[in-house]
Amino acid sequence: MKKVLGIEGMHCMGCVGRATRALESLEGISSAKVDLGKKNAVVDMTGEVSEEAMKAALSEVELELVSVSEKKSIFG
Repeated sequence: MKKVLGIEGMHCMGCVGRATRALESLEGISSAKVDLGKKNAVVDMTGEVSEEAMKAALSEVELELVSVSEKKSIFG
């Protein structure tokens, strides 16, 4: 399952790297593609990860999780 995370506080590629590492460190997230321009991340989840866990991981690197939604498939 893929989810889209809205993230506030990113200003540079260093922020992107910190967000990527923070999200990928969580058990249940196999990869995170963070987009500075869109201020979001698309995470590929292999298991259940709570919104609180993602929020805490991003907070540790001084970023804020502001939204979580399921990524819709282009195939319906």
